[in-house]
Amino acid sequence: MADQSSTINDHTIAVLEDNEAGVLARVIGLFSGRGYNIESLTVAEVDEAQHLSRITIVTSGTPMVIEQIKAQLGRLIPVHKVSDLTLDGPSVERELALVKVRCTGEPRVEALRIADIFRANAVDSANDSFVFEVVGRPDKITAFIDLMRPLGLVDLSRTGVVGIARGPESL
Repeated sequence: MADQSSTINDHTIAVLEDNEAGVLARVIGLFSGRGYNIESLTVAEVDEAQHLSRITIVTSGTPMVIEQIKAQLGRLIPVHKVSDLTLDGPSVERELALVKVRCTGEPRVEALRIADIFRANAVDSANDSFVFEVVGRPDKITAFIDLMRPLGLVDLSRTGVVGIARGPESL
């Protein structure tokens, strides 16, 4: 049985911070300076009146490393709150991907069938290609991409994870 203190797990961390120049660079610098990997990163303004942005970071590490990351993020001056969505209770996480598939004939029919199963939308269509939009948990996106590869996947763009805690409380 693996020692839980050394087990490496993915964590989704939400950071509420002032929307000002250089903040994202400092957050990224914190990760790169200590050798922590960022699996996914999204950022957007969430409160225009108060000039607040939300950064959602998916990273991995041992429980001790994750605690260090959260503590160091919390010490950055423009950061108001840090929340580990993985540990702090139930949350909703989603990602969007645009997937371009070049195919004709039977593979084209198969691509449409798989897209229907995954509730992906064809947002662009030509005689020999599709661009599908698929939204869901990261593992769902990965599964869709894996099924499209043998059918003629030629291009791919993923947004990164966004997440929010369930229930009435805010970040």
